[in-house]
Amino acid sequence: MPFREVNSKMVEATVAPGQRLFSQRGAMLAYRGEVTFTPNTAGGQGGVMAMIGRRVAGEAAPLMTVEGDGTVMFGHGGHHVQVIRLTGDTLYVEADRLLAFDGTLEQGTMFMGSQGGVMGMVRGQVTGQGLFTTTLKGHGAVAVMAHGGVIELPITPGRSVHVDPQAYVAHHGDVRNKLSTALGWRDMVGRGSGEAFQLELSGSGAVYVQASEEKL
Repeated sequence: MPFREVNSKMVEATVAPGQRLFSQRGAMLAYRGEVTFTPNTAGGQGGVMAMIGRRVAGEAAPLMTVEGDGTVMFGHGGHHVQVIRLTGDTLYVEADRLLAFDGTLEQGTMFMGSQGGVMGMVRGQVTGQGLFTTTLKGHGAVAVMAHGGVIELPITPGRSVHVDPQAYVAHHGDVRNKLSTALGWRDMVGRGSGEAFQLELSGSGAVYVQASEEKL
């Protein structure tokens, strides 16, 4: 499903007969052609059981199914929009950052403790992202939202990337992530640098970082 960035805050998707995409409910700005928008009560791919799992995990953002023959422009809240193209790997992103994604992508959830153990769970609390995150896997495009602009930082073996947890948007590839701390006596007495926690990503892939420490 092709996505085209109209500007930094709007994306246009081409909808073809026999194909479908999912978008955040109410994110349609304009469209051309014969296109329908249907509330997706199953919350995306995977059927009812997958929906229940996502709701238990708190990763069930309200979605709508978009089908037909035409083009649709999406945007939401004036947030910056970034299109990420997947070529068989997995994207890790919070459900509330998803603007629209290709309907062929396999949607799931991941327990944060499975990467980084206890610190993985702590990371969820520090970043305000909770204990679970959404995964999208396969070949296709995803439009995600962020504050300010977004930069893509490559992650290569032996050269990890450290990110402020509040500026983290998403990552993809064969990547491990863990929360590292640099708490010292200065932090205890309120004279620290303000960078006591960093998210360390290692392996092979890329991480997307927004130009703000503000959550959506």
